[in-house]
Amino acid sequence: MAARWFAGLMTGTVLDGRIDIALLRTDGRSIGEFGPCGLVPYDTAMPARLEECLQAARTWNFEGPEPAVFATAERDLTIAQAKALEEFTRDNGIPLSDIAAIGFHGQTVLHRPPTQDRNGQTRQLGDGPLMAEITGRPVVFDLRSADINAGGQGAPLCPCYHNALMRYSGCDESVAIVNLGGVGNITWRDCDGRLFAFDTGPANAPINDWIVRHGLGKMDADGLIAATGRVDEARLATLLGHPYFSAPFPKSLDRFDFPASLADGLSVEDGAALLTALAAAAVGQAVALLPGDIRRLVICGGGRHNPTLMDAIAHRSGIMTETAEALGWRGDAIEAECFAYLAARRVAGLDVSYPGTTGVPTPMPAGRLVYPQGSATLPGSGDAG
Repeated sequence: MAARWFAGLMTGTVLDGRIDIALLRTDGRSIGEFGPCGLVPYDTAMPARLEECLQAARTWNFEGPEPAVFATAERDLTIAQAKALEEFTRDNGIPLSDIAAIGFHGQTVLHRPPTQDRNGQTRQLGDGPLMAEITGRPVVFDLRSADINAGGQGAPLCPCYHNALMRYSGCDESVAIVNLGGVGNITWRDCDGRLFAFDTGPANAPINDWIVRHGLGKMDADGLIAATGRVDEARLATLLGHPYFSAPFPKSLDRFDFPASLADGLSVEDGAALLTALAAAAVGQAVALLPGDIRRLVICGGGRHNPTLMDAIAHRSGIMTETAEALGWRGDAIEAECFAYLAARRVAGLDVSYPGTTGVPTPMPAGRLVYPQGSATLPGSGDAG
């Protein structure tokens, strides 16, 4: 398949009220060109609707019929993201007709990892066929279900793109990539090119929730609140005794597996300090699980904007840390770029999940590919098999 433009769309679990959009020129193997990227705000009502979905999902917990709010929110989210993409491509001078396919992740509302007795379950809001009808472009969506159904974790999916970024920048096995979203995850490639990845633990989500609960905004901007607090090291050690941190990988988490309530009873400053230290120490624990001599951590995702968290990662891991920008990457766009890249790989019939990343038995592709009504083939895809 020749390199073409692909679009990536996603909304993170931190519920920041924005749609991440990125365009990437790729053949699904290598990165040809980084296209425009941006954060487009939802309308003012959407974040509250998504929060309602998250709360309903926790009550539902995959038991019985889905909450009725899902259907309405899924349609609204899909329409909002489709319109955002149409405006974004127009504003950036790239016709929507030039987009080979859209990687549409949607909004994760509940994720339950597999256990020894059962497969996992996952739910992302996002109507792929509706997105295809609105935009007139092929859409790759429902990117986690096939992995889950095959016995995998369904997460993280970004290692495949992290690998492309590391190849693009010539990184060797001394480098690992850490993404700090609502949950953290880490990707590492050994000297034989094998990928290993898993969720490290809580990252921004419990910190943000703690700040929101105390009426101090949506996040600990620049880590200033945590910086004025004191970390209760004994309490942190107890939290790090949770079996998740020592469990072998692959492994994954839901946003609420490590809630803000872990800091209950503390002042707002000390609670923020504890949750920030927990996110950082989780990265250190994750590095220790990997079977390599990792000497450099490249941090992407929203957490890299938090200097207190970045300093804590360096301190608690004992490893040099730097942001994605130090390698010329666009840290705020990497997740959206990832879903553009995964769409290209789905079109090209290439694998996304691996035994060392999600735990699937054999490498496999990800996502369902749908076309606008009346379209049977990917326009201009040529050898896309």
